[in-house]
Amino acid sequence: MRKIRQVNNKPGLKQYRKDLRNGATPAEVHLWQFLKGKQLEGRKFRRQFSVHNFIIDFYCHSEKLGVELDGQAHFTPEGQAADKIRTEIIEAEGIKIIRFENKLVFQNLSHVLQEIKNNFKTLPPNIKTPK
Repeated sequence: MRKIRQVNNKPGLKQYRKDLRNGATPAEVHLWQFLKGKQLEGRKFRRQFSVHNFIIDFYCHSEKLGVELDGQAHFTPEGQAADKIRTEIIEAEGIKIIRFENKLVFQNLSHVLQEIKNNFKTLPPNIKTPK
């Protein structure tokens, strides 16, 4: 029998994910207030979800959608190169990654939330398709 490899939320990263949740950036804390508790069109988001050895800021399993908030380190050539590789690896697992600059969460939250919704592929829960 073939052993299935675990790529999501590896036990070895549990403490690191917890530390990231406890030390969230102000932008992460602010956006989380609008994502938690299925507030965004009934979608459940998780904070600090890992895929392989990478940790996604916010993840919606039903949509296979990851949301990343980027600070200054992501705008250097090295940061952009690392993000490109990281995104390719995560997207190879069927998860789409969208990114927002931290300051955009404070300057234009409605745009951030709308862009997240624009990336939903399914109908909101409890909505039936017309027959």
